Amino acid sequence: MSQKIVLITGASRGLGRNVALHLARQGAAIIGTFRNRRDEADSLIVEIAAAGSQAVMLPLDVADSSTFAAFADVVREALRDRFQRTQFDILVHNAGIGLHAPLMQTSEAQFDEIVRIHLKAPLFLTQALLPLIADEGRILNVSSGLARFTIPGSGVYAAAKGGVEVLTRYMAKELGDRRIRVNVVAPGAIATDFGGGRVRDNADVNQAVAGTIPLGRVGQPDDIGGAVAAILSDGFGWANGTRIEVSGGQNL
Repeated sequence: MSQKIVLITGASRGLGRNVALHLARQGAAIIGTFRNRRDEADSLIVEIAAAGSQAVMLPLDVADSSTFAAFADVVREALRDRFQRTQFDILVHNAGIGLHAPLMQTSEAQFDEIVRIHLKAPLFLTQALLPLIADEGRILNVSSGLARFTIPGSGVYAAAKGGVEVLTRYMAKELGDRRIRVNVVAPGAIATDFGGGRVRDNADVNQAVAGTIPLGRVGQPDDIGGAVAAILSDGFGWANGTRIEVSGGQNL
């Protein structure tokens, strides 16, 4: 069986980086994207090589859908030149930004940016890359526990993630003729630099969030990276159009 190739947006940092490393340790090759930190991208390539696999890191701004067709051409070239392949196996829509603002204080510019990144990009990047995804491949979208429970200040971000969950079900239905399985993972609060590192770096926020989780702590990147690797494994192959929350039971 040929090596699995996984394309992960936003792979150079945070959860995307952790997911890339978990998958690489299981033998997958990685095509990752980064927005502007080439140093972080290069260091991930080194880490993946140390894990015994290989990676290509490509620049992409998921907020700008006008670049997606050109990006697909670059992916096609990378598949040909680095992997001697014409298609990859798994697409993970991970790239994102946070927004913490009350609804009545959210600007149109903030709203539009969140929707471009978290809802528009998963659809139109999938469109651009679909000819390069192998039949029986997989797509994993990323939502949030905030699409289930409410925390004031998270409304626009959560609404976009709710849209992603609906989009996932439709993608699973409409891509079924190619046997491409589409699921969505919904992490809870995780201690990363996401959203300015509020959960990781602010002790009061960290403690408050931990109090909403029955397991008594906030999530760590490995909690999600390991879960995503499991979701994308062959043993999880019958899940399709499914939302999988990985939050430690936050706000049950």
